[in-house]
Amino acid sequence: MAIKVIVTGGTFDKEYNELNGELFFRDTHLREMLSLGRSRVSVNVKTLLMIDSLFMTAAHRKKILRECLASKEHSIVITHGTDTMPETARLLGPEIKNKTVVLTGAMVPYKFGSSDGMFNLGSALSFAQTLPPGVYIAMNGRCFNWYNVRKNKTKGEFEEQKA
Repeated sequence: MAIKVIVTGGTFDKEYNELNGELFFRDTHLREMLSLGRSRVSVNVKTLLMIDSLFMTAAHRKKILRECLASKEHSIVITHGTDTMPETARLLGPEIKNKTVVLTGAMVPYKFGSSDGMFNLGSALSFAQTLPPGVYIAMNGRCFNWYNVRKNKTKGEFEEQKA
């Protein structure tokens, strides 16, 4: 069965405006990334949101939850901004019991050419196919449980949350 990929925006899909230096959203880069990565995984892509996760509200997170619960696919990857990815995972974790959901993102926009997004996407697709049901975050080759992860903004990486 195919993996459902839910696009929500984040750094993954940002573009750079050369005139004013701002980052913005046009469309997801997901199909291009899958093609360049020579992915042979069957995916159903749905663009649900195109926003920076700093602007994500409780209503946006509930929309993501509803999409996961309604999905006929049992393996789901969510592309998401890294700043509030753990918050979304903490909403999904207690609610999703019979599916494997993996959130992933990028610290550097894909269009910059030096992005970690391709690697993170590939890792998330692999984790979604092999992990037991639950909610996870996949970043930089590592996988974290939804209830025990944080973004270390000093180091610029994800790590287990200390109790």
